[in-house]
Amino acid sequence: MRVFYDLENLPLFNNAVVTIGTFDGVHLGHQKIIHQLKDEAKQIAGETVIVTFHPHPRKIVQQNETPLRLLNTLNEKLSLLKKHNVENVIVVPFNEAFASQTAEEYVQDFLVKKIHPHTIIIGYDHRFGKGRTGDYHTLESYGKLLNFRVKEIPEKLLNEVTISSTKIREALLHGDIATVTNFLGYPYFLQGTVVKGNQIGRTIGYPTANIQVEDADKLIPAIGVYAVKVIVNEAAYGGMLGISLRPTIEESTRISIEVNIFDFAQDIYGKNIKVELLAWLRSEEKFNGLDALKAALAKDEEDAREILNKIITIIKGDLVYEKLKQLTLIKQLNWENYYLDEKNNEKWIEEYPNSFYQGGGEPQLRKLDKFSWE
Repeated sequence: MRVFYDLENLPLFNNAVVTIGTFDGVHLGHQKIIHQLKDEAKQIAGETVIVTFHPHPRKIVQQNETPLRLLNTLNEKLSLLKKHNVENVIVVPFNEAFASQTAEEYVQDFLVKKIHPHTIIIGYDHRFGKGRTGDYHTLESYGKLLNFRVKEIPEKLLNEVTISSTKIREALLHGDIATVTNFLGYPYFLQGTVVKGNQIGRTIGYPTANIQVEDADKLIPAIGVYAVKVIVNEAAYGGMLGISLRPTIEESTRISIEVNIFDFAQDIYGKNIKVELLAWLRSEEKFNGLDALKAALAKDEEDAREILNKIITIIKGDLVYEKLKQLTLIKQLNWENYYLDEKNNEKWIEEYPNSFYQGGGEPQLRKLDKFSWE
């Protein structure tokens, strides 16, 4: 995937099929647009081009409002777009000058002169230009004059609720991980560097890696305890994550992000770590001393392991991964995104525990292939 940051030195794309948006989260709604983008490009032997913005436009045009927290950093967003096999991404340096363009200037001076689109695909709610005056119909009118096609993606519904980055942010702030995962199509994740804390966790048998998230704009989910998957040193582990003000240890106004990694004893200070949130376990509590805290953590570990075992039964191990990759249905997904949220999936796992470790994987793989994932 090619990424362009300089608008003055863009290449001449071949039959550019273009879509435009912030793509915060690269959620299922975005993925629908990307899917059509690739289909259109294939039909005309063209190139896929995504135009996105950095910083987020709301940080420029709504500076006096509550600071916007984002689902993805720029690098995370680019990584997700790469997984969807997008060929080209243009990162527009969004500033007041760019924001002040009229809809006409935006189309003529930016889209047409810089990108030369063959086709533009936009979501049903896409707006552009100063005051957000431009929409699908505006683009369609200019397309007839300037010789490009425009196609609109209608509202995508999931369980009768429109998917949007805003709704995902709200769900995260309420600890509603099931909704977040369903809307994103993958587990929400945090990334950062492991830094030293006060090391109290190790004195009660629960050492934690303290995570320093590098980007201040990254949205931190609701305070509480979560079952998680941890990726460190290119290996995956189960664990439990605490997002906390640490009321039992100290009175603090600073949020602490700490993960206890199961069956793990490596020194990872200074290492990069990724934590995928799989399930909400409980709200934060203030306990009457470290013994009570230790007992609560033991229960958290038990609950987290129960959740993780049901998921790892299916996806753990390179051999299983290779088998899953061969399925037509699974090729449409990233195997790490597999998440047991629907009742029929949960029931299936309970009926076939550890099937891959007992030689019964192939029949169950065929059964898995019949599931509907949308």
